[in-house]
Amino acid sequence: MTTELTTQPKASALAVMAERYNVEPNKLLDTLKHTVFKGATNDELVALVVVANAYGLNPLTKELYAFPAKGGGIVPVVSVDGWIRMVNDHPQCDGIEFEQHIEAGKLVAVTCKIYRKDRSHPTVVTEYLAECKRNTEPWKMENRMLRHKALIQCARVAFGFSGITDEDEAAQTAGLARDVTPKAARAEPIDPFAGVPQPEPSPTIEAEIVPEEKLEDDALLMDVIDSINECADMPSLSGCVKQATDTFTDAKLEMVKRAIAARAKQLGVKWSKDKEAFV
Repeated sequence: MTTELTTQPKASALAVMAERYNVEPNKLLDTLKHTVFKGATNDELVALVVVANAYGLNPLTKELYAFPAKGGGIVPVVSVDGWIRMVNDHPQCDGIEFEQHIEAGKLVAVTCKIYRKDRSHPTVVTEYLAECKRNTEPWKMENRMLRHKALIQCARVAFGFSGITDEDEAAQTAGLARDVTPKAARAEPIDPFAGVPQPEPSPTIEAEIVPEEKLEDDALLMDVIDSINECADMPSLSGCVKQATDTFTDAKLEMVKRAIAARAKQLGVKWSKDKEAFV
């Protein structure tokens, strides 16, 4: 008698988010790339999705979004609504208190206290207006903004939230983000049958050759290919062509084109250059 151990494949970060909001992964990807995560590269987009999943944040309601940081690059920024959600959703949260510090009739500081069910003493953090205030429109409501700052810093200490920031810090801290400036998108849609490599001879790609195992490590690439393989009609497969055009280049684009061509053959459809769609 033998016992076989089987390992269930893990769902990708994008698939997990798509299931949570009951949308198709390729539709969610397209929406994120053109709205809250606009300008992010594929790797950065996957990282943003992972962060959103880890903290239960909804990027479509701007609880988390991509922000261009000082000095270039993009960082995951959590809005105050996102911080409030994380605090209230934490199972050990047992209440929040705020105290304003007024001197000579003017606001000087705000103290935040967060109580945890598993601790006998609250976490206490004080933020000072002179250190936090910025010359921006939101800071004209300095009482509210300083309360937000105190909540965010106290939440970090109380619950150990890491890998995320608020917009003020992202804008002020040079070097907080790495350079993830994307390449310019192609102006023309691809022809999925143009230049699809045949088994013989081996294809020649005028770009850096990326090993196949490295391509398979790209979670976003694998998500798109899975979506292509699940296309059931011409409109959905045509949509994958546009998505590939906007998302990939070089070896990754060639891999997606192979998948599109294979799926088109299975569905018995052909690409129309005039209509820029499958018919």
